[in-house]
Amino acid sequence: MKNILRPAGVLFLALALLTGVAYPLAVTGAAQLLFPAQAGGSLILRDGKPVGSSLIGQNFSDPGHFWSRPSATGPMPYNASASSGSNQGPLNPALVDAVKGRIEALHAADPGNAAPVPVDLVTASASGLDPHISPAAARYQSARVARVRHLPLEKVQQLVAQETEAPWLGLLGEARVHVLKLNLALDALTPVHAPG
Repeated sequence: MKNILRPAGVLFLALALLTGVAYPLAVTGAAQLLFPAQAGGSLILRDGKPVGSSLIGQNFSDPGHFWSRPSATGPMPYNASASSGSNQGPLNPALVDAVKGRIEALHAADPGNAAPVPVDLVTASASGLDPHISPAAARYQSARVARVRHLPLEKVQQLVAQETEAPWLGLLGEARVHVLKLNLALDALTPVHAPG
């Protein structure tokens, strides 16, 4: 029995050190060396302080900022530990009521805007964490943001165009606008509020 336990214990200890210590340290070190921003959480910094992540959306409700796509995570919006969609189908009365409420909130914040509301401003993404909106959703909000900020509409639209990201390699995905980055650029232009 002793002949079996000793090699088994040595093998267990060696594998535990290899897989539990050496491998995680090597992978972490390689990630820090090769991809430091991603390994550090893909953080967005302002004045050297983290204000968010490029991968996780944030809830903006101030009319002077662009608003993000709604989040269905619980118990609060954009909860990265509870990534999920609402799983409500188009015939679900709860989804219909939520969309109506979001449309009413958009109209209340910008009563003069008669343009059709882009779908991504009233429906949550599958993850509930999407940090992007469509260029149409950003353009829809431009007049409200310009009015609240006392900026020319053309200046706000120019900022939206500047912050619009093209599809990857020009082919994959859709054009999109990162809401936090857009709001930070807007605050750099006219610093009236902190994003949030």
